[in-house]
Amino acid sequence: MDVGGGGGLIINNKQRAMLPNKRGEFIRNQRKDSEGFSESPDLEFEYADTDKWAAELSELYSYTEGPEFLLNRKCFAEDFRTHVTDKKWTELDAAQHRAHAMRLLDGLEVTAREKRLKVARAILYMAQGTFGECGSEAEVQHWMRYNIFLLLEVGTFSALVELLNMEIDNSAACSSAVRKPAISLADSTDLRVLLNIMYLMVETIQQEDPADTMEWMAARETFKTELGSPLYNNEPISVMLFGMVTKFCSGHAPHFPMKKVLLLLWKTVLFTLGGFEQLQNIKVRKREELSLPPLPEDSIRVIRSMRAASPPASASDLIEQQQKRARREHKALIKQDNLDAFNEKDPYKTDDPREDEDDNDDNDNSLEAETFPLERDEVMPPPIPHPPSERVSFPKGLPWAPKVREKDIENFLESSRSKFIGYTLGNDTDTVVGLPRPIHESIKTLKQHKYISIAEIQISKEEEFQKTPLSGGEEEVEMSSTELLYQGILPSLPQYMIALLKILLAAAPTSKAKTDSINILADVLPEEMPTTVLQSMKLGVDVNRHKEIIVKAISAILLLLLKHFKLNHVYQFEYMAQHLVFANCIPLILKFFNQNIMSYITAKNSISVLDFPYCVVHELPELTAESLEAGDNNQFCWRNLFSCINLLRILNKLTKWKHSRTMMLVVFKSAPILKRALKVKQAMMQLYVLKLLKVQTKYLGRQWRKSNMKTMSAIYQKVRHRLNDDWAYGNADLDARPWDFQAEECALRANIERFNSRRYDKGQGNPDFLPVDNCLQSVLGQRVDLPEDFQMNYDLWLEREVFSKPISWEELLQ
Repeated sequence: MDVGGGGGLIINNKQRAMLPNKRGEFIRNQRKDSEGFSESPDLEFEYADTDKWAAELSELYSYTEGPEFLLNRKCFAEDFRTHVTDKKWTELDAAQHRAHAMRLLDGLEVTAREKRLKVARAILYMAQGTFGECGSEAEVQHWMRYNIFLLLEVGTFSALVELLNMEIDNSAACSSAVRKPAISLADSTDLRVLLNIMYLMVETIQQEDPADTMEWMAARETFKTELGSPLYNNEPISVMLFGMVTKFCSGHAPHFPMKKVLLLLWKTVLFTLGGFEQLQNIKVRKREELSLPPLPEDSIRVIRSMRAASPPASASDLIEQQQKRARREHKALIKQDNLDAFNEKDPYKTDDPREDEDDNDDNDNSLEAETFPLERDEVMPPPIPHPPSERVSFPKGLPWAPKVREKDIENFLESSRSKFIGYTLGNDTDTVVGLPRPIHESIKTLKQHKYISIAEIQISKEEEFQKTPLSGGEEEVEMSSTELLYQGILPSLPQYMIALLKILLAAAPTSKAKTDSINILADVLPEEMPTTVLQSMKLGVDVNRHKEIIVKAISAILLLLLKHFKLNHVYQFEYMAQHLVFANCIPLILKFFNQNIMSYITAKNSISVLDFPYCVVHELPELTAESLEAGDNNQFCWRNLFSCINLLRILNKLTKWKHSRTMMLVVFKSAPILKRALKVKQAMMQLYVLKLLKVQTKYLGRQWRKSNMKTMSAIYQKVRHRLNDDWAYGNADLDARPWDFQAEECALRANIERFNSRRYDKGQGNPDFLPVDNCLQSVLGQRVDLPEDFQMNYDLWLEREVFSKPISWEELLQ
């Protein structure tokens, strides 16, 4: 049997009975009544680049790795007692600390694998804060920071990168893992130790603390620059980690601990490129450099100040309400004919609530056939009167300033001129001769809200470079960390995207275990399968938690890369986005959301007493089935809500202004799936769901819009308005003709290829455009460095090639 998307794990029937299903339902029943969705309180979730530091540290380790904490301590203690007096590590002075760190670093260079692993474990124990001498979690974290900055100072990270490269190229380990029927923790020991140290160093150093010394601040900036530069193996460290991901997915290295690789990759990208606050700062700076007007608002602050909307009531809620009303009200039923007549009189009233979804929702049962109580108007029985607090309150102002593109103004003027004058003026947006006064005012309003994006400027500049390759001059490319990373991953970017999506598919809770799916559980499964119910329950929690962390890391990596590439150059973003679309990213994300999303967000796949650093400074209580079932008391799981928001943002990035991709949302029947996600009462998540619904509303039909008026109201209140955008009506968009969809993607692909060829394929340039030196004096005057062996045999060359060959001067002169 294949457990959780992994391959090659053989277990018997007894063990199978003790293993959990995908959601771990034998541990605890996570299903909730539909009433819980409607009445659930707002989730007190604050979106950020990462979770709290302690949570990010604990997610590095699986619970199966627990015994290795003491093993690391033992390796450090043996080496420490050999070279140092009876003092504790925390009692030594800075010089002694540095001397011992240097000694350990030298030990990493020994050839014997066993000795090298022991030294690496000792270094890992230092990076873990020498927890054996600490009495609290805060003390562990203090010594972690001190020890890690010490390890950075003596040059540990470079040594670890070299060792990691050696392990990646270890063909013996790879071939051994390929032949094994079942892979476990033991197959990735060396890699896990190295990746643990590297992750702890990156995660700790990027955490800024007001108490940091000037030396630590300088070390942080230097380390950040080095990580983003091609100093390690002539490529940024992120490119090496991407290579590990593709090698794992190709099946050549199934023992790679993928969760740790992805976490390190995420934190490296986050540290070197910057998080969402830095992205906003870069955007503001770039707009200033391009002389563009400032942003109308700070999007991060606007989203944080938003309140969640009430989620839609489920079908079972509505049925229950009808039953209550039917018991209270004993009135004669109105004939169906009269009801139909009433609905025909008022086109804004819907039919029977059981038919409120359009044909797209045929396969959706209780959760997708939803309406809001306010969306229906039934003649009999009358609605329940709501208390004043539940009445719809209109907002004082919309959260976003409306935006208008230059193209929108052009289209408006073209249609107005055609209607009133009968001729058009192309791209002219200034001439308003012959147009009525109201049109003048409309144009004035549109121009007041005109928004020029950085991407539009970049596209127009690229068009200029393509038109005038000779006179356009050289493009000045800022060699930022984003640019260096793009250059590093450009040759294999399609393979990297496919590999990430393969792992995301294997880790998604909706994925079914298949024999050909990749095994992502190499760094969580123990050598021996559990033999008791308690061990099985613990492993079940561990496997589910492991998958959730992988989803969290991949979603964050993809979102960060998309956002940074879009700011750096829009065609870099489009190249990555197009390959994600080609690799079926859109249906994959929709498949991810096609589950009980509330269950996923409130999942309790964690055992807090086993989390680092709690587990190394406290006496562990005896675990029981009851304590595992109880889980923690958190209202929601931070990482799962974070992952959901990231995936929705990625989906928005891929589909924005792309009609062909918007139609993919319609074709894959995403509306009911997305509408279910509105049950999560978190403003940011609801915003991105509403954005995705808004772009496809006009294609969903009049019946869907009538049946979902509360959703339409929420879109109006929370999503930015584009003036002249008829999203709420069924008017066909000129840009959305079905036969243009393939042409749209092909044109985009051609533009991307031209951009990549012009900027990065210097050797593939058109020879007709290369400069030629026709001056005889300058050609002959160029200094040519001749090889040393040629200089030694120069006399022989003269004799053979010059003196012994007759020269016809007449022919040469002609």
